[in-house]
Amino acid sequence: MTSESPAPTGPRPGPIDRLLGLFSDVHAGEGSRALLMLANIFLILVCYYVIKTVREPLILNTEVPDFLKRLGIRGPAEIKSYAAAAQAVILMAFVPAYSWFASRVDRMKLIYGVTLFFAANILAFALLVDSGVQLIGVLFYVWVGFFSLSIIAQFWSYANDIYTKEAGNRIFPIIAIGMTAGTPVGAWIAQRMFSLGIDVHVMLYLAAGILLTTLAIYTIVNRGTGVPATAEESAEAAAPLGHRSGFALVFASRYIMMIAGLMILLNLVNTTGEYILSRLVVSHADAALAADPGFDTNAYIGAFYGNFFFWVNIIAVLFQAFLVSRLVKYLGLAGVLFALPITSLAAYGFIALGVTSLGLVRWLKTAENATDYSVMNTARQLLWLPTTREEKYKAKQAVDSFFVRLGDLVSAVVVFVGTTWLALEAQGFALLNVGVVVVWLVLAAVLVRENRRLSARATSS
Repeated sequence: MTSESPAPTGPRPGPIDRLLGLFSDVHAGEGSRALLMLANIFLILVCYYVIKTVREPLILNTEVPDFLKRLGIRGPAEIKSYAAAAQAVILMAFVPAYSWFASRVDRMKLIYGVTLFFAANILAFALLVDSGVQLIGVLFYVWVGFFSLSIIAQFWSYANDIYTKEAGNRIFPIIAIGMTAGTPVGAWIAQRMFSLGIDVHVMLYLAAGILLTTLAIYTIVNRGTGVPATAEESAEAAAPLGHRSGFALVFASRYIMMIAGLMILLNLVNTTGEYILSRLVVSHADAALAADPGFDTNAYIGAFYGNFFFWVNIIAVLFQAFLVSRLVKYLGLAGVLFALPITSLAAYGFIALGVTSLGLVRWLKTAENATDYSVMNTARQLLWLPTTREEKYKAKQAVDSFFVRLGDLVSAVVVFVGTTWLALEAQGFALLNVGVVVVWLVLAAVLVRENRRLSARATSS
């Protein structure tokens, strides 16, 4: 007489669960919601990268006014760096306004309101670009800087709200595949549209339409897909988020202050690196124009950045799909939090040693950005899992927008001092970045320890 094996208990994984299980651990019923979240962030990033690619020729082909030349601003690469600093000033007003709105509505009204606000902004800029408004490239660059951070921060605030820490550790690397996949697709779309001679304002109309599509996906996810919400979760979703401001929440928490400090250092290094690359690109475009008066610098710069963004994000997709979840599984938060500063240290170390040709700098920056957009991006989201619900929306919006741009502000000061007072070349700026990365590594180590402490406390309670 043979004994029969007991039948398996509990729900069985469906086709989507099994498909996503190729990239990380997915429990039965989790796949549908994860796939929708992946699709949503994919569309957000396609929208952003169409806009981001459009902004490069607009800002880098801006004619430097005489009054800026008298201030020591020599070219569009410097304008680009200083315009990034202006974003921090605007965010000082935007973050309190976001907190005020979040305190008075539930999470879906917050998402609808902010998304519609930004879509209207895109349509307005399309009209202004088509009208040829002076210095529109500078204005657009400033706006894109806080749009991208705010709209992406809001998505991840929502993801942190609907997933527990245990589920987030497993599912976030999967959702982030949509983020890294959306970037090369958006860059490719923009590159093809530039190559076909499509007007910039038409590209912006497309971006606005894509952004509005994300609202439908948010609505489906919020209604429940595969993982029914408990009564407590439904009540939380319908409740406003408290009355403290995002800045107050940041300064009240040592842990969040350290996250803010990490973002400042990260963006100081990244933005200074972008300046190094932009300066080399403009130099090559100017040399080509001098050799051939008919050379189209606008098309060259647009095509260069479209191709650059495309390859950065192809590599990022591969990292996200096959590397990130394994780093989290086997090394935990430390595995993903240390990857970017180590990569940056190597990249700027090479440049500081004299690797300053455009081709080589481009690929060093490609490695850094690909790691940032995949491994580090996931680490940034995992950091927020042990925080409170109010902190996940308001404090995260403050950190991911204002404090990120504060890093750009510091970078603008570095660029100004380095170009006008110290006459630094690429090697000098790279050497400064190496010093900042060392501080970044120390802070990352402290953050990992604090995250473990908060996670253990949340588990015990």
